[in-house]
Amino acid sequence: MKMTERWRPLWALSVARITQFWREPGAVFWTFGFPLLITVALGIAFRDQSPPASRVALVSGGGSAAVADAVKGVAGLAVETDDAATAARRLRSGEVLLVIEAPAAGPVLYRFDPTRPDAPAVRRLIDDAVQRRAGRRDPVATRDETAVARGARYVDWLIPGLLGMQLLNGAMWGAAFSIVTSRQRKLLKRLAATPMQRGHFLLAFRVAGLVFVPLQAAVLFGFARLAFGVNIAGSLIATLLLALLGSWSFAGLGLLCASRAQNSETANGLINLVTLPMLVFSGVFFSSSRFPEALQPVIRLLPLSAFNEALRHVVNDGASIFSQGFPIGVLVAWALGSSILALRLFRWT
Repeated sequence: MKMTERWRPLWALSVARITQFWREPGAVFWTFGFPLLITVALGIAFRDQSPPASRVALVSGGGSAAVADAVKGVAGLAVETDDAATAARRLRSGEVLLVIEAPAAGPVLYRFDPTRPDAPAVRRLIDDAVQRRAGRRDPVATRDETAVARGARYVDWLIPGLLGMQLLNGAMWGAAFSIVTSRQRKLLKRLAATPMQRGHFLLAFRVAGLVFVPLQAAVLFGFARLAFGVNIAGSLIATLLLALLGSWSFAGLGLLCASRAQNSETANGLINLVTLPMLVFSGVFFSSSRFPEALQPVIRLLPLSAFNEALRHVVNDGASIFSQGFPIGVLVAWALGSSILALRLFRWT
């Protein structure tokens, strides 16, 4: 009986948090609707289709006719003839990747920006066609074969990252902003006068958040499967356990941000300070391997990076959850560390 009485405040607070969530249309939209809109937008943008043609400007005059004849029919190229001034302007504005100048006598000039990823490849493709027309022969015959399999597409890679972003934003904004708003309205001061413990109050936010995690994962992966044929290669139980652990870890950061913040402006700044770097560095929309090698050890220690790494191995590669020791260890460390610190720093007023 005593145990029941002891945990009754936690139960009441958790039910109140869940009820409050469903009564806020904005919270429901950002938790469930926004990730689906992102999935649709990026899934369509990177859907299975032929790559867009690379646009190239050929300066008229001189030997341009010979170059145009050489590149005619080359797949993936859209060569347009312009005068020198127009071609230069289009290159500056990014309308074309490459400008070709072919004088009547002398070398063919390729002008491009090497910092644009596709430009050097297009230059090599065109030069190959020009050299073949001039009589070059390839000693080894080759052929191309494209293969795009489910599980290896961009949308397959994207969905686990979107779930991580969804859980992070839900944990941070759902817990931290609500606590700070209550403190700003002097509601926490009233709760402090009750026999309720701080631990019960903070734990209620985490329990309420965990209740929605299975639904969040089911909605996102279910929609991705119906819309884009995304499959979970690994264990469904492992996927759910990782989602719960990730949410628990992120919620600790949310409670830590809310432990001392006095107003919504301060909470907003702290939440953005925590979430924005992880959304950039942790590989939600593009691989974190694009960042310098010196940053990789630090990036792997971020909780969102660890979550994305483990979940992608399970969902896309079919890996066992027991093989994800390092990222799971990172998540557990953040969950315990942030929770203990938040409990010690938290104040009602």
